[in-house]
Amino acid sequence: MDASDIVEWLHRSPYSAEELGPRGIIRFLNPDDYVQFLHTLQVKRSRGIKLQEIRHLPSIQSISCPLELQDVPASLNGKMVWEEDCLVQVHALSGGAIVTEKGIPWGVKHIQAPQAWSRTTGYRVKVGVIDTGVDFGHPDLRHSLERGINLLHRMALPQDDNGHGTHISGTIASANELQGMIGVAPRSMIYPIKAFDHNGSAFVSDIILGIEWCIRNQMDVVNMSFGMKTKSKSLLNAVNNAYRSGVLIVASSGNDGRVGDIDYPARYSQTIAVGATNQLSRIAKFTNRSDMIDIYAPGDRIISAWLRGKHREMSGTSMATSHVTGAIALLLAMKPGLTPAQIKDIIKSSAKPLRNSKAPRTAGELNVMRMIRAADLL
Repeated sequence: MDASDIVEWLHRSPYSAEELGPRGIIRFLNPDDYVQFLHTLQVKRSRGIKLQEIRHLPSIQSISCPLELQDVPASLNGKMVWEEDCLVQVHALSGGAIVTEKGIPWGVKHIQAPQAWSRTTGYRVKVGVIDTGVDFGHPDLRHSLERGINLLHRMALPQDDNGHGTHISGTIASANELQGMIGVAPRSMIYPIKAFDHNGSAFVSDIILGIEWCIRNQMDVVNMSFGMKTKSKSLLNAVNNAYRSGVLIVASSGNDGRVGDIDYPARYSQTIAVGATNQLSRIAKFTNRSDMIDIYAPGDRIISAWLRGKHREMSGTSMATSHVTGAIALLLAMKPGLTPAQIKDIIKSSAKPLRNSKAPRTAGELNVMRMIRAADLL
């Protein structure tokens, strides 16, 4: 394959980097073709040839750029695979009041996290949160934050301009008992990876870059509270890379109330797929549910950190996912050598059975003390 042909084709593309229009992911089928393309691209740029924005996705030997399927030259068929670089949304329902309640939120109590704190608080477990960033000034999170990365503006802090990422991070690792709230694993460390904009939207390629960063920086567990209906082979490849590298991804099932179907990436078997329950330990009406769900956790009317040092009540499978991520941080602080497969087995086998629900399920509800007892048997 002549890499110059690809570079020339991209140079002719009608789309600019500034457009939020269609983007595609090009996955090279031959690793040598990918290497050759990168070399040719570097040479062309050194000669002053301007190209639109190209995102390199090295772990899956792909690039993302503004183009559509019909733009791909026929001569490149069989050399590469094109797929849409879809937009993905965070998984939280709209609404939710700003509140002043403090202490231990009901969901943290419900999963019995406080009973485990005499044995584990998640000390120094590295938690990647691929989301909208985090409020670095929030007093509940001051002692729980590392720098992370802003994939949208590489030189800037991953500062939250939406609120969703701050809420997720608060449930996982808040540590402000006197003036604020306590999360599930208050001594774990949050590494915010800002892949989502102020609207809670991201491209699949941004998420893949976030997963690559988590692998490279040796995160122990990654929270992905978002989803899409479309299956992406590129995203699956990135999730597989994380799983093989010992990095477990926890993903939310979605909030459409669908029965028998859940969103991607939770639908991939290499993640832990999370559905939501309410205070009565019943499956929340809004949650997607199927036999692909691995665990249910509190996700209805969850109070957590919000922008400008505030707290907000929110509902969604996003909120349920952050409880599970926090529980895994507690587990890994006790047993740091556990593999993703072992963690998934412990989470599923120790779940508390759910009752009075007609939803299809093989999964139960998260319970930290049951989880710890199961881990002690290993």
